Amino acid sequence: MKIRIYCTLAEMREFLLESTCKSFIPKRHEESEKVFPERRNEDAFIYIEAEKKMDLEHTRELVFVEAENIMGIIYNSKSGNTRLKWRQVYGELGRLTGEASVNTLVNLFSSGIKIIEPLKAEEVEEEG
Repeated sequence: MKIRIYCTLAEMREFLLESTCKSFIPKRHEESEKVFPERRNEDAFIYIEAEKKMDLEHTRELVFVEAENIMGIIYNSKSGNTRLKWRQVYGELGRLTGEASVNTLVNLFSSGIKIIEPLKAEEVEEEG
């Protein structure tokens, strides 16, 4: 399903943790608002676009990074059924758009994102 969501950076971070590493993230990283997971796999990658970013720790297939002034996030699931982009709109608010699987919709809802707008075909072309 094509979606468009307005959500905060904190909600997006919670979604990334829920979708990738909730069961094994080190507590010190989970507690820090500045730490995000990245996955540097060609097909199933997560990329944090930030003014300042530093690798902290490699765990399984993830790299935990400390990021400041985040402008964008790209999330592609391992299954290939989800391809999302979050772009900063103003301050901590951003717009998340792309293709989301049912499992991703559940994870978005679990992360605190309650309003998920499905896009119609003509709106998808406008988002392009």
